[in-house]
Amino acid sequence: MQTVSAREVIAAIFGAALLFSSSAWPAPQDANERGLVNSVRKSELKAFALLEEIVNINSGTMNFEGVKKVADVVRPRFEALGFEVRWEDGASYGRAGHLIAERAGGGPHVLLIGHLDTVFEPDHPFQRYERKGERANGPATADMKGGIVVGLAALQAMQEQKVLDDLRITVVLHGDEEDSGTPLEAARATLIAAAKDADIAIGLENADDDPKTAVVARRSSSRWQIKVTATSAHSSQIFTEQVGAGAINELARILYRFYDELRGEDYLTFNPGLIAGSTQLEYVPEPLRAQASGKDNIVAPEAIASGDLRAITLQQREQTKERMRKIVAAHLPGTRSTIEFDDGYPPMAPTQGNEKLLAMYDAVSRDLGYGPVAAVDPRKAGAADISFAADHVEMALDGLGLLGGDSHTPQEFADLRTFQTQAQRLAVLLYRLGKEGRR
Repeated sequence: MQTVSAREVIAAIFGAALLFSSSAWPAPQDANERGLVNSVRKSELKAFALLEEIVNINSGTMNFEGVKKVADVVRPRFEALGFEVRWEDGASYGRAGHLIAERAGGGPHVLLIGHLDTVFEPDHPFQRYERKGERANGPATADMKGGIVVGLAALQAMQEQKVLDDLRITVVLHGDEEDSGTPLEAARATLIAAAKDADIAIGLENADDDPKTAVVARRSSSRWQIKVTATSAHSSQIFTEQVGAGAINELARILYRFYDELRGEDYLTFNPGLIAGSTQLEYVPEPLRAQASGKDNIVAPEAIASGDLRAITLQQREQTKERMRKIVAAHLPGTRSTIEFDDGYPPMAPTQGNEKLLAMYDAVSRDLGYGPVAAVDPRKAGAADISFAADHVEMALDGLGLLGGDSHTPQEFADLRTFQTQAQRLAVLLYRLGKEGRR
């Protein structure tokens, strides 16, 4: 059999995907595709049992023992599929750690991304899995222990059809997606390294919980903090040459100019989450809070604001930061202002490669009878771990996990009817990516 390089495979896939229609791929009459669908159908009861088991293990981000316990439950499932699995201890970034599973094979190198942790710590009352018909309530049923179950079901189906060897696969399941460890560079170093060696990244998040959509772009997530100092004096002296405008007026100027000059650009948002100013000010960044005290007849010597910045590309983010710095620098008389940025999640920029992978996924969905799949509006897609990988691969797509609703709330649920849709689509997509490597 003639072999081709991974990059040649990607090029061939790109060419096929240019048609952006289901005609780019054969209908699911391939015996392997029919076998994949049947395998997923038969796996449903075991998949739901696994979902219940891991949902009932509390794995709030700061419950290190619980996060590791979930990893210990899913680890043998990957090992049974021929993956070499290791646990990366998270002590260097203050978290439990990550589960990494790797499997050798031919064809493109696919990176599957998910997470083990939840927002619900052990002291939260929302702890247990409860099924009512086709609806399963419980912490992380949708976000995103359900995605882990979908990924395992697709890989198991490929193993049963003896097509898993057509791909090289790496799985990274973070233990701190909901509350990332610090330094962030250390917490995401393994994912970035895996992405640099991969061709395709697929996220098993639930995205906007719509089976008709998937994610080709996510916005970045950064924090900013403004500190203002000024001359304090009796309020009767404000605006004089000796006193100036005071810290609170300067902060108000900055925030208004942000609003006036920066709003309206596509996919760019900036939000002040906390502002405070007075004679005495105590500010704590984590958990975010401030306490101020003073008098109306004293010019405030201190003011502070912190907020959120989101952009669709690195260029948009960096240009916006520079514009914000210039606004801050144009201070009022008698004041001194600084702004600092803390970049968290990078953007998953909308690329041609991502659009092409969506076209393939759309074709798979149509061929399986599940209808078209379109891109999620980036305004509806929050930050996610795939953003750390997307810039390093040829193609990336997110939102392929189990779907439901009300994530991060005590009403979170998974729509169990979407298990078949999502697992079948993922299995056939992976199969078709691997099939290109045999041509």
